[in-house]
Amino acid sequence: MKIGPYLIDPPVVLAPMAGVTDKPFRLLCKRLGAGLAVSEMTNADPRLWNTRKSLRRMDHQGEPEPVSVQIAGYDPAMLAEAARYNADNGAQIIDINMGCPAKKVCNVWSGSALLQDEPLVARIVKAVVDAVDVPVTLKIRTGWDRANKNALNIARIAEDAGIAALAVHGRTRADKYEGQAEYETIAAVKASITIPVLANGDVLTPQQARHVLEATGADAVMVGRGAQGRPWIFREIAHYLATGETLAEPTPAEVCEILVHHLEQLYAFYGELQGVRIARKHLGWYAKDRAENAAFRHVVNRAESPVEQLQLTREYFAALADDARLAA
Repeated sequence: MKIGPYLIDPPVVLAPMAGVTDKPFRLLCKRLGAGLAVSEMTNADPRLWNTRKSLRRMDHQGEPEPVSVQIAGYDPAMLAEAARYNADNGAQIIDINMGCPAKKVCNVWSGSALLQDEPLVARIVKAVVDAVDVPVTLKIRTGWDRANKNALNIARIAEDAGIAALAVHGRTRADKYEGQAEYETIAAVKASITIPVLANGDVLTPQQARHVLEATGADAVMVGRGAQGRPWIFREIAHYLATGETLAEPTPAEVCEILVHHLEQLYAFYGELQGVRIARKHLGWYAKDRAENAAFRHVVNRAESPVEQLQLTREYFAALADDARLAA
């Protein structure tokens, strides 16, 4: 799959997730096989660009190409200016957020709230595409609610405006993240337009990734929550799509190595105090599939320094490795 001049290989993409797809996590997922990693959304309001949070979100120094930056807002002129600003600061692909279901985003008429106003969608995508020389992509849901699914209309508007690729989450805004994603709408979107389509929603295993691609005809899969605590899912999916074979699960020692590197990157990026706090949610995700999760989270969440957090993490995974050897 290509987005503008960029070949996305493998066609397995890290979805933009607020509070999750920061630079350390994007770098990790790319290292572990993601063909593209989209940044967490940046507010289009220029009054917020110089905050510490926004400056970190716009930091793409040393990030492998292509760099994809998501912008969020409701005003076409403001979004166009945000696209120009980010393109001038290293963005090689601009992604427009029309998929976020969060109430605080929708209440200011951004994210998936925009799906209720198709003329506004048309003005926004045209303004952003016209503003920059880099490819512009769009992320949407299937509609506002199940009685108002308009992904087909939005897809045609996007293609007509020059959008380079379209990502569709197989839920409406009203669904949030509940129930199961449906892929029939994504298949209908893919059949109705010629630009690349990325299928998003409930891609949690390599087998599910292949099923979604076959069911939708999409050009790529986009992985969101499936990557939380399992960033190696990208290499697993890529290998399965290429060979039909399933990679072995990483050993506790391998997981520990990946996690320790991730923690060290968080400390370096955010500073020690904030890095330790941000790391806690990732530690919980890494341990979520294990019976010892609750006890581990209780202990490791009390750590107040990188040294203590790293020590507790290493001890936990060393114990898992010992258990695995005894069981073998």
